[in-house]
Amino acid sequence: MDSAATPQQTTPSFREKSERFAPVEKLFSAISGEVAKLYVGQEELVLGTLTALFSGGHVLIESVPGLGKTLFVRTLGRILGCEFGRIQFTADLMPSDITGAPVFDMQKSEFRFRPGPVFTQLLLADEINRSPAKTHAALLEIMQEYRVTIDGTSHTVPQPFLVMATQNPLESEGTYNLPEAQLDRFMFKLKVDYPTEAQEAEILKLHSKQVSLNSRLENEIRKVTDPETVMSCIQLCGTVNVEETLVDYINKIVRATRSWPAFHIGASPRAGLALMQCARTLAGFNGRDYAIPDDVVEVAVPALRHRVQLTAEAEIEGRDVDDELQAMIRGIEVPRD
Repeated sequence: MDSAATPQQTTPSFREKSERFAPVEKLFSAISGEVAKLYVGQEELVLGTLTALFSGGHVLIESVPGLGKTLFVRTLGRILGCEFGRIQFTADLMPSDITGAPVFDMQKSEFRFRPGPVFTQLLLADEINRSPAKTHAALLEIMQEYRVTIDGTSHTVPQPFLVMATQNPLESEGTYNLPEAQLDRFMFKLKVDYPTEAQEAEILKLHSKQVSLNSRLENEIRKVTDPETVMSCIQLCGTVNVEETLVDYINKIVRATRSWPAFHIGASPRAGLALMQCARTLAGFNGRDYAIPDDVVEVAVPALRHRVQLTAEAEIEGRDVDDELQAMIRGIEVPRD
């Protein structure tokens, strides 16, 4: 692993694979195969979530209810050997309901910290936009620094740690817009749509037999790794080589969002870091020890769509953020080998 700390001077002109990253490629293939046993379709959600997980990030999911997000997270937890937790966000949810709070121990006559549901490894924050800003703020430190500070004492959450937050795009009554600082903490914003006709038919066959989900997870899903292996793969993906030309390409994409006519607000430098990390992870998933422009392009829209805002004129004209981002990216010269 230390040998990869010094970047190579040139990227190979042919897309060869690295033996050092074969375990990462094999693990990604095994995880994807196990997920497919219970969770049908939604390739963008599966790939985006795994990319964020192995890049040390979090995902915001925009979808209507009933598309199996809880099933996906529980299945992923079983496969990875990680703990799973779920928080249903409501208007009256308090920050202490998420982080935990000191409770008085009558026997010892002292306060002791009672951990909240955030102390897990895979956290599903369901309908996060139904809680006010003070509740969202409880997640800011956790998502960035992997710890909770209560009464001056820091409590570390277990790693790997992934927050999957969901919001319903159809309902606006009784919801709160996530502040920009919160949105910027998410590596990706993933849009999950209805399954295709064939996929929905497969879902009906798989999940209409009234069999306990716990039983199916136990009997049908195989644990293929553990948290320690996941953390080592995260560190290994961080050593993937990114050439200077590709760094410039990423930089141009991020900076272009700040001058694109349809955008009122552009992406922050954290967006560039997300693109770098995710390009490295995608390269590792494909068994390569170097990133290529295709890796950047594949993750660019999910990594940027929640970090930019359309101008009032663009909104009135009915323009779409994804379409504008794709048009912007097409106008930026792609580096050649």
